[in-house]
Amino acid sequence: MPALVLLGAQWGDEGKGKATDLLGGSVDYVVRYQGGNNAGHTVVVGDQKYALHLLPSGILSPGCTPVIGNGVVVDPSVLLSELSGLNERGVDTSKLLISGNAHIITPYNVTVDKVTERFLGKRKIGTTGRGIGPTYADKINRVGIRVQDLYDESILQQKVEAALDVKNQILTKLYNRRAIAADQVVEELLGYAEQLKPYVADTVLVLNQALEEDKVVLFEGGQGTLLDIDHGTYPFVTSSNPTAGGACTGAGVGPTKISRVIGILKAYTTRVGAGPFPTELFDEDGEALRRIGGERGVTTGRDRRCGWFDAVIARYATRVNGLTDFFLTKLDVLTGWEQIPVCVAYEIDGKRVEELPYSQTDFHHAKPVYETLPGWSEDITKAKSFSDLPKNAQNYVKALEEMSGAPISAIGVGPGRDETIEINSFL
Repeated sequence: MPALVLLGAQWGDEGKGKATDLLGGSVDYVVRYQGGNNAGHTVVVGDQKYALHLLPSGILSPGCTPVIGNGVVVDPSVLLSELSGLNERGVDTSKLLISGNAHIITPYNVTVDKVTERFLGKRKIGTTGRGIGPTYADKINRVGIRVQDLYDESILQQKVEAALDVKNQILTKLYNRRAIAADQVVEELLGYAEQLKPYVADTVLVLNQALEEDKVVLFEGGQGTLLDIDHGTYPFVTSSNPTAGGACTGAGVGPTKISRVIGILKAYTTRVGAGPFPTELFDEDGEALRRIGGERGVTTGRDRRCGWFDAVIARYATRVNGLTDFFLTKLDVLTGWEQIPVCVAYEIDGKRVEELPYSQTDFHHAKPVYETLPGWSEDITKAKSFSDLPKNAQNYVKALEEMSGAPISAIGVGPGRDETIEINSFL
């Protein structure tokens, strides 16, 4: 049976939660492999809406085991609060597994994130201020705190003291903040240990054994391809690898185990935070996309920047992820436009460029080259098959498929769980 990777093919917020939830009833494990509570998924089940920030979307599917992999950074207070909220709504969270090798977001990571972003002023990156970047930095600098450290007080004390040796110097001498007491941090972290203990496991072993037993495992990326630390619009990116390769390192599963890689594409384009965005709209069309699409960040609460579909970044996502399929979301939002522009290339210094420029400078100066496709006015939210869509909507989907370089195998025509057209099965 297959191991699938499902990830964002733009700047995040493409509707990965809906896609994961659609597959959740058919898979045995859903795995978050990177990021932290700086990512968010909205899943609509019947008349219930769930906003998930750290938990895998599969937690809403009975019979599915949700897994937080080693590549995720975990804020224990956020995780426990999210679990409590779901339990209060009658959701069974007992099957959750958390990698003992996942890194903990400590209180000092959050403090460093916030004061650093304020210090940068106009040069700020636009982080969520949740300590994600500093936690990944600690991981790379080998002074990070892992989930398993909560169960050895001596090691935890040593690691916190070592991390604060440098951080307190920065906080007090550079940012004029108070030093953070190691004992207080240790006490707070130890307070989470017993509550988390039932969930902690060797998830690398669990997942590989599951694949050997022909179980279906879905790897769920947060954010999106253009926010990847290596392959995104650096430095306006996240601190981890949402691309397909990140699933292997972030979950401990070899690349030969992956059978399909599904990219989630919004029928237009959005992004949150600073950074280049060639198709961004500053007019009534941009405001209409934001209003009709409900474009506000699940985790950040910030309005998303909105623009027309960008086929250049879609082709790029196909290439760097090895995408086998696309799931096109929010097609219904475009209903009502007589004409719909699509970015097919860029103009940079007077030259037409059809592939994403590797130079940050060039990308900042890229101007969209548009082709205009005829729109539709018919309500598509009740469509159950591709043939149910208006002809112009069908042509729009076909054009995006041809421009993007991989088949569109499913289409979201509304926010509900059942408002999806499945063209080709992912399993």
